[in-house]
Amino acid sequence: MKIKTLLIIMLFFAISMKAQEKLPYYEIPNMEENYSAQNTVARMIDGLGFRYYWSTEGLRAEDLAFQPKGEGRSCQNTIIHIYDLSNMMLRLTKTDFKQEKEKDKMTFAEIRKQTLLNFEALSHRIKESKDLSEFSVEKEGKITIPFFNVINGPIADAIWHTGQVASFRRSSGNPINSKVNHFSGTVRE
Repeated sequence: MKIKTLLIIMLFFAISMKAQEKLPYYEIPNMEENYSAQNTVARMIDGLGFRYYWSTEGLRAEDLAFQPKGEGRSCQNTIIHIYDLSNMMLRLTKTDFKQEKEKDKMTFAEIRKQTLLNFEALSHRIKESKDLSEFSVEKEGKITIPFFNVINGPIADAIWHTGQVASFRRSSGNPINSKVNHFSGTVRE
């Protein structure tokens, strides 16, 4: 009987620890005041990660199901699209970062977590680069996709859609935590 009780307690603690796993972008990470091109783009990614964290934090089933009238995506489908964009950013910047599961086998919480981890990996990769031009895609010695297209393509698109998620959740009656300060990238206690 003692072994069974001990196993139940251990299982409870394991589940509690997993539930308390800290995801990136609760707040925007501190950064040196070095306004290089790499740090500027990485900061854009960090800002996106912060906004995505808080747009998706505490979503309920009814928030995920919310869909504006017409032909638009549901909130959950928009979140999946942002996940796909995060993977596109990783591919276009040659950022080797393992996905924990296949997308169709992931829950909302797993997609959210993987998207945040993708943004974090991308930010680190950008900061560590010598020159942003190394991310331009070349074919037969010619640039076919300049890095600028990554900025105005999937990065800007992910920012756009993260704003939609924030709007959807407000429309479904679950606004973002009012203690979040988007200007400073912090959360008031």
